[in-house]
Amino acid sequence: MIAIGRGKRLEDGKVVPIDVKVGDRILFGKYSGSETQLENTEYIVMREDDVLGVLNPTSHAAKKAS
Repeated sequence: MIAIGRGKRLEDGKVVPIDVKVGDRILFGKYSGSETQLENTEYIVMREDDVLGVLNPTSHAAKKAS
C-alpha cells in the first residue's frame, strides 16, 4: 500500500481510523477498487471494506525457514 486516507466518516461525523498502513501488502478481490493512471503509473483506489486481508511478511519468512 502506498497511501491511505484518514479513515471512514460515520453519519455522526466521527472518523474511524483505518486498520491498514502505508507499506502493508494487502489482498483484495479481482474486481475491487477503481483503476486509474497518474504519470504513467497505474493505481487501484479502493475502500477499506474491499480489503480481504493484510499479508504478514514475518509469517511468510518463518514458513520458508521451517
